[in-house]
Amino acid sequence: MLKNILSVSGKSGLFKMISQGKNVFIAESLVDQRRIPVYSRNTIVSLGDIGIYTDGEAVPLSQIFSIIKEKENGKPIDFSRINNPDKLKSYFMEILPNFDRNRVYLSDIKKITSWYNLLINNGIVDFEKKEETEEPLKGNS
Repeated sequence: MLKNILSVSGKSGLFKMISQGKNVFIAESLVDQRRIPVYSRNTIVSLGDIGIYTDGEAVPLSQIFSIIKEKENGKPIDFSRINNPDKLKSYFMEILPNFDRNRVYLSDIKKITSWYNLLINNGIVDFEKKEETEEPLKGNS
């Protein structure tokens, strides 16, 4: 599910890929539903490709979102209760206790939590759903 959700350098928020051409994507903002062209010169990252550094192996962002969803009972995060940097870091330690404190910055945690809320508010709630693959057609013999 997260493979079609994009982060685009120079653009705030997240985007859903609508269509793809040779050198351009058409993406729809999850913030205001406006469609924009995204060119190959932009840095584009699929949320499905992002992992969070830990003391061991990186943990996929989809798994982090699922843990947050379970903790928040499927609702958006209430930022009024984690309204300062120390509380936000403590919150993230509950989500991923072994995250690498040297490579995961406060700005990353803010981005992850705000992305989670944006996805939930747009009805994107099945974070670990695998993309379905098409089965080959069977010929009639």
